Amino acid sequence: MSIRLLLAIAIGGGLGSVARHLVATQVYHWTGAGFPWGTFAVNVAGSFVMGVLAGAMALLWSPSAELRAVLTVGFLGGFTTFSAFSMDAMLLIERGRTDLALGYMAGSVVVALGALFAGLRLVRAVAG
Repeated sequence: MSIRLLLAIAIGGGLGSVARHLVATQVYHWTGAGFPWGTFAVNVAGSFVMGVLAGAMALLWSPSAELRAVLTVGFLGGFTTFSAFSMDAMLLIERGRTDLALGYMAGSVVVALGALFAGLRLVRAVAG
């Protein structure tokens, strides 16, 4: 693996992490902290963008390995986060809100996968 590729991933990851913090903070500002809407929002948005990128890179665009890595492994890897998802679910359970935790876990998986498929479908429709 080249140092250039690793550097691209590191840069993308840093930018994605900052973007995640900014988006999640803004969503929490709008919705309050009673439910992890910030983490939910970044995971769904990141899944949609991953679907768009996967479709675009398969059908419309052939970026370099470094650009693919910076966008997918780096930026989206830093932007979406399973560790924050896990922490949010655990906190809901510890607060005695197992019902919300189960809804959050199921909703995150179902809606994020749906967003990925929606992104792919969008690119396939545009690509013809």
